[in-house]
Amino acid sequence: MQKNLNPRWPLLALAVGAFGIGMTEFTPMGLLPVIADGVGASIPEAGMLITAYALGVMIGAPIMTLALGRIRVKTALISLMGIFVIGNMLAAAAPGYSTLLMARLVTSLNHGAFFGLGSVLAASLVPKDKQASAVAAMFLGLTIANIGGVPAATWVGQQIGWRMAFVLTAALGVVAMAALAITLPRGEVGKMPDVRRELRVLTRPQVLLALGTTVMGAGGMFTLYTYVAPVLQSMTEATPNFVTLSLVIIGLGFTIGNWLGGRLADWSLDGSTKLFLAALALIMLALPFVLPSKAGALLGLLVWGIATFAIVPPVQIRVMQAAAEAPGLAASVNIGAFNLGNALGAAAGGAVISAGWGYASVSWAGAALAAAGLSLVIGGSRSARRLASA
Repeated sequence: MQKNLNPRWPLLALAVGAFGIGMTEFTPMGLLPVIADGVGASIPEAGMLITAYALGVMIGAPIMTLALGRIRVKTALISLMGIFVIGNMLAAAAPGYSTLLMARLVTSLNHGAFFGLGSVLAASLVPKDKQASAVAAMFLGLTIANIGGVPAATWVGQQIGWRMAFVLTAALGVVAMAALAITLPRGEVGKMPDVRRELRVLTRPQVLLALGTTVMGAGGMFTLYTYVAPVLQSMTEATPNFVTLSLVIIGLGFTIGNWLGGRLADWSLDGSTKLFLAALALIMLALPFVLPSKAGALLGLLVWGIATFAIVPPVQIRVMQAAAEAPGLAASVNIGAFNLGNALGAAAGGAVISAGWGYASVSWAGAALAAAGLSLVIGGSRSARRLASA
C-alpha cells in the first residue's frame, strides 16, 4: 500500500533524520583535538568517544529494534529522534570526559534502529528494482551532513566551543522529528516480534558473511576518518580552516559515492561491493604519498570519500536480502556492524598512533581492513557458486 504514495517527501524526512545522525556521529572527528583539550584527554583517549558511540550503536540496534517492534514505524522513528535530542543535550552539558562518554552512549541508542527501520520503510515505498536507490536516498542525508553540517559544526566548535556544536545538532533533531511527523505514512501497528526466529535468521552463514563485509568496509573507512584532523595537521600541516575545507571535500565524496553505490547496487550487489572495496584499499595505500601536498590531499580525500560511501547502499541491501524474513532487525544489526567497523577502525588507528608508527600507517591499516572485506565477498561468491552447482 505504501508504494502508491509519493515517496519523495517521506524519503526527504528520513534524509533529514539521517542528516542529524551524521552530524552527531562525524562532528567529533573534526573536533577531536578541541574536545581532547576541553576535557583534558589525549587524542587516543578522545578517540574512545567515537569508539564508545560505535559500540553503543552495535549493542542498541537490535535491542531498540525489537523493543519498538510493536508500535507503528512512524512513531518508532520519531521516538528514536527524541533519544537523539536528549543525548546531544546531555553531551553539551557534560562537565567532563566520563559524563561526555556516557552522553555519547545515550545518543548512540537511536542510531542503528533509525537506519534499520528507515531502510525497510524506504524500500517499501518503491518497486523492488529501485530499493537500493531508495535506501541511498535516505543515506543521502548522512552524506550531505558531511558537506555542510559537519564542517559547519566543526567551525562552530573551533570558534565558539565544542558544546555549542552539540546544541546545534540537538536542534536539528527537533526539526527532524517534525518532518517525520508530517510526512511519514501512518502505517500499521506492529506485531510482537518472534525474537527467537528473527535471531536465528541472523545466524545464517550468508547473513554473517554480509555483516562481516560491512564491519571490514566500515573499519577501513573509520581507521582514517576518526583521526583525519590530526593526520592532516601532521602530514599536510593543515590549519583549522583547511581541516574544515577537507571535511567539506570528504562530504562531497561521500555524497557522490552514496549516489554511485545505490545506482551500481541496483545493477549488481556483488559486483559493486567488490569494486568499491578494492578501490578503497588501493586509495588508502596511496593516500600517504599525496597528503603532504594540499592539492593532493584534497583530491585524494575526495576520491577516498567516493569509494568509502559507495560501499554503504550495496552492503545494506545485501544484508536485508540475505535475511528477508527479518529485514528490519537485519538492517538495524547491519548498522550496528557498520559501527562495529567504526570502533574497530578507531581502535586500529589509535593503536598504530600509540605504537609510534606515524600517521601514514593509519591509512595503511585502513587499507588492510578494506582488503579483508573484499576477501569475504570473494569467498562468499565462490561458496555460493559451489552450492549452486552442487
